[in-house]
Amino acid sequence: MLDEFMTQKLQEITGVTVEHETTFKDLTTLRIGGSPRATVHCETAEAAVAALRVLEEVPYLVVGGGSNLVVAEGELEQVVVRLDFDDIDVSVASGLVRADAGATWDDVVSMTVECGLGGIECLSGIPGDAGAVPVQNVGAYGAEISDVLTQVYLFDRATGEASWVPAAALELAYRYSNLKFTGRGVVLAIELQLTTDGLSKPLRFGQLTQTPGERRPVAEVREQVLSLRRSKGMVLDDADHDTWSAGSFFTNPIVDSAVADRIQEIVRTERGAEDADRMPRHAVHAGSDGEEIKLSAAWLIERAGFAKGYPGAGPATLSTKHTLALTNRGTATAADVVALAREIRAGVAKRFGVELVPEPVWIGVSI
Repeated sequence: MLDEFMTQKLQEITGVTVEHETTFKDLTTLRIGGSPRATVHCETAEAAVAALRVLEEVPYLVVGGGSNLVVAEGELEQVVVRLDFDDIDVSVASGLVRADAGATWDDVVSMTVECGLGGIECLSGIPGDAGAVPVQNVGAYGAEISDVLTQVYLFDRATGEASWVPAAALELAYRYSNLKFTGRGVVLAIELQLTTDGLSKPLRFGQLTQTPGERRPVAEVREQVLSLRRSKGMVLDDADHDTWSAGSFFTNPIVDSAVADRIQEIVRTERGAEDADRMPRHAVHAGSDGEEIKLSAAWLIERAGFAKGYPGAGPATLSTKHTLALTNRGTATAADVVALAREIRAGVAKRFGVELVPEPVWIGVSI
């Protein structure tokens, strides 16, 4: 627990409450994890800034939807900070959107789609809160938040101050920003610039269009994305253990073209030309050292011998709908999830010589 002096200082801040009942199991979509030292609730951005200043010397973790966390069991040293402010402001005329960090991300998407704004419809159904979206440059179905993010309202841990910071200062890349794993600061709000013509961003993902670059009504694309995500167990449902996960557990590896060619030939030899020719490979960079290719982690996992639902029984398994999700079947602990993650990673490395990188943030445990 926090000491009495710090607890008192926090409770003196207007809009801040401190409690000790909430566990990480309550806060994460994997539904695993032990007890933080305390949970600090902040009702406004101003309250959050004041609380974060008090907690400067204490390890703390801002937790929103908890959809990207793998947390150890037992008593943990972290203090959880909850940002309980969730206003969403949408300008239909300009397409400018501001959302507080505590706003549920899919509520942001839903509201903008209802207003006929385009740009984030492909990010429908992603669990979590708006403040977490820039931290790892959330993306899906050919879209990333970096496509539309203009700035974030950021609490800077070095200065103890909050200010609007341009998106360009975040070094956004594939599932990365300089906020991730660095402790640089805490996002308190985000600003997006969307389009106003009622049409989606140009579609690139094969399951959404057969005509790359096509633009369709945003509501139509949102429903299609939600349908796809539900089919993969990627829309939260308390009754469906396939959704008790941290989403896509491994990032899609980026390799040079020679490695991609080698993997394709392994599959061609073992599974035939037809399967090899279907291997997802997308050029992401071409430089002096050659072309870099993004592969599908799920595709590699399956060809390394891990089927949906693997290993078939136990507290933690691959989703029965999607091989990229590691799921809690109801009684899993962090150790169960870690053991499965290690097995999957080792199997892919042994088969293809590619080491998959986990996407979630690890607290008190590591792969």
